[in-house]
Amino acid sequence: MIFESHAHYDDAAFDEDREELLAQCQEQGIETIINVSASLASAASTLALTERYPFVYGAVGIHPDEVGELDEKSFSWLRDQCLRPKVAAVGEIGLDYYWDKEKHELQKYWFRRQMDLAKELGLPMIVHSREAAADTLEEVRKAHSSGLRGVIHCFSYGPELAKEYLDMGYYIGIGGVVTFKNAKKLKEVVKMLPLERILLETDCPYLAPEPNRGKRNSSLNLPYVAEAVGQLKGIEAEEVIRVTNANAKALYFLNKPCPLRVNKADPASKKKRDGARGHF
Repeated sequence: MIFESHAHYDDAAFDEDREELLAQCQEQGIETIINVSASLASAASTLALTERYPFVYGAVGIHPDEVGELDEKSFSWLRDQCLRPKVAAVGEIGLDYYWDKEKHELQKYWFRRQMDLAKELGLPMIVHSREAAADTLEEVRKAHSSGLRGVIHCFSYGPELAKEYLDMGYYIGIGGVVTFKNAKKLKEVVKMLPLERILLETDCPYLAPEPNRGKRNSSLNLPYVAEAVGQLKGIEAEEVIRVTNANAKALYFLNKPCPLRVNKADPASKKKRDGARGHF
């Protein structure tokens, strides 16, 4: 069974067939999906998906391109949403200097605040970094502690930087780009990564792998990613799927409760949340 560690099924690209597609995902071996928010609006729509679909969990956070909408009031609301029983991570958060929609210092400020939130609540974080390699590493290093864990999503840098994150205990998210012929740097990263530190992801509806490159992406394409990773590491795709599933469940506490998060929860609603967690 496949664990989809990064999807955006609340995106408008899925409005016409979302329910049918998610049903198909379940039928074709997608066991669990983490739907990841990027804005306050997508945090709300992500939470709605987690309530509707038992196999969908959520990540709540504000993408660096959207941090301009944050203030103390909205950040307080964001924190409250992170206490919901099916929120598995804070994300996606980080730095993006490609589009430069927000000033770099503002991106860094809210990246730090959201990393602090992840530490406070005992949740892992999902880190977005585009054209911001040095600054992202610096911020993660400064925030690093035994209480902060996570994944570097859609990794796009070289083996040396991957090792820096591995040394701090982070997972590396690998998606459809690994199937591209010109993705030589990422292929080298996958070769050097321990399989136990890889998560499979799509970032759908974006970044569909070969042979569907350029089309709308979905979790149904993850077998292509697993096959590419397996070829690079000299193992069967089934082994990639098995180990990355276990990796994701360990990161997101899907096999056991997170004690730190339970302790930080509101005592008045703790009983209700514990009853709703199921295997989470």
